[in-house]
Amino acid sequence: MEICPYLQYSFEILGKKWNGLIIHYLSISPNGSAHFSEIKRDLPDITPRALSIKLSELVEFGLIKKNVITGSPVTISYELTEKGKTLTAALEPIQKWAQDYKEF
Repeated sequence: MEICPYLQYSFEILGKKWNGLIIHYLSISPNGSAHFSEIKRDLPDITPRALSIKLSELVEFGLIKKNVITGSPVTISYELTEKGKTLTAALEPIQKWAQDYKEF
């Protein structure tokens, strides 16, 4: 039996620690984007180095876009791409499943 390559691709992204939470965070950000410091503040258990690596990975996967605004100081923000937004929509049934079955 062969594993579905599409499911395998999905878990290459979502199976990595923090990726799903960063995608979710950006999807609920008030203006649709967030700065590194905002993400770090609201995901306090991630180290700055790990966050930097994860953001770079998600940019490489084409799920988020890094916006660099030149000026003094330089401002960098992150937002979901269209590909990232569709993944967010695909995660909603998983979130609903967890709400139904996770006991706190």
